[in-house]
Amino acid sequence: MQESASFSAESYFATQPAPPSLAEDIASVQEFVARQAAQNRNVVLVTSGGTTVPLELNVVRFLDNFSAGTRGATSAEYFLKAGYAVIFMHRQFSLQPFSRHYSHSTNPFLDFLAVEGGGGAAADTVGVTADKRADADLLSVLTAYKRVQVAGTLHTLTFVTVNDYLWLLRAVSQELSVLRRRAMYYLAAAVSDFFLPRQKMSEHKIQSGKGSLHIEMDQVPKVLKPMVEEWTRDGYIVSFKLETDEHLLIPKARAALERYGHQVVIGNELHTRKMQVVFVERKRKPLPPLPPGAEDAEPEASTDINEPIPSAAADAPAAESTRTDDATEVVVDGNRTTNEDGEATLGPPPPPKPQAPPATHDDESMTFVESWLRIASQPPAGTTMAQVKEIEEDIIAELVRRHTAWIEHA
Repeated sequence: MQESASFSAESYFATQPAPPSLAEDIASVQEFVARQAAQNRNVVLVTSGGTTVPLELNVVRFLDNFSAGTRGATSAEYFLKAGYAVIFMHRQFSLQPFSRHYSHSTNPFLDFLAVEGGGGAAADTVGVTADKRADADLLSVLTAYKRVQVAGTLHTLTFVTVNDYLWLLRAVSQELSVLRRRAMYYLAAAVSDFFLPRQKMSEHKIQSGKGSLHIEMDQVPKVLKPMVEEWTRDGYIVSFKLETDEHLLIPKARAALERYGHQVVIGNELHTRKMQVVFVERKRKPLPPLPPGAEDAEPEASTDINEPIPSAAADAPAAESTRTDDATEVVVDGNRTTNEDGEATLGPPPPPKPQAPPATHDDESMTFVESWLRIASQPPAGTTMAQVKEIEEDIIAELVRRHTAWIEHA
């Protein structure tokens, strides 16, 4: 057995082969991104579904992650409804936007169809009709789907293995980087934490005749760091943190933000993920208040009467308002000093007055902000499929609001 290796993102891509379809996939992404850029449309990459880890080169056995792709497929629909173009990068055969409504065994599509003119009728008079009970819901889904098709705002890519996923994620992120702040990355896929490098795989099916099986796997490289620092330029990156212990949720979300430096972590607990999530982000702390008397400080006058007097108002940054769920924090980064007539005055330099410390850009100037988002766990009686509230609707509305503000404050 070979020793376990620690793979960085760089060493991973240098040693693991790219999927055969990568060049074709990226050519299609380039065309899609160029078309959306020409229309000045925001584009979001939505990753969805689980990844497999093959145990053999000729794959018979593999490990898989728990994910039907519900959150990704649902979120993609709401992004499209909000006017975004969507690159939907999903696990092959996982749920997809629009068709997801009829993919579950509890809502099978064929149950909503009927044969018209069957029995002894001539073949050219036989047709398919939709059950009247499904008309309203089906019409709503079909109308939205056709609208997206006409607009050309949905592009799909598929992956199966964690290797497929990592190569696609890097390549698509690099193509999207031309949009800079107008690109969003919504990383909802359930990515494997461990993998078996190609160099360690058996070529053929692992035989069971030897009894127990021992496999040493390597850790999948953490790609958020290079994604933030190298693959994207000013992209708005949203990652997810799923836990089964609610007490670990916020600490681990904070740790991810500190480690990778992206914009938002959406935390969710396994058993309540469809009813509540928490947005965790880092914001700059407000400056401490000015010491007593600092508000009345006058600027030092020029010693040369012919030298123009600088305007404090021209140099002072505007006040910055930071909105949270609980309060609005106002940060003032400068103040103007004038005489009673509103004019700057000459005179001997005043004694120095205490000043507020300048803003810094290190970690000590940042703070974490958590915002909870919740919906009712049970829909009202008589609610149709189209009327059922989905938490993804509110998640996307909040992200669109934040992304818009982030673009405007560039």
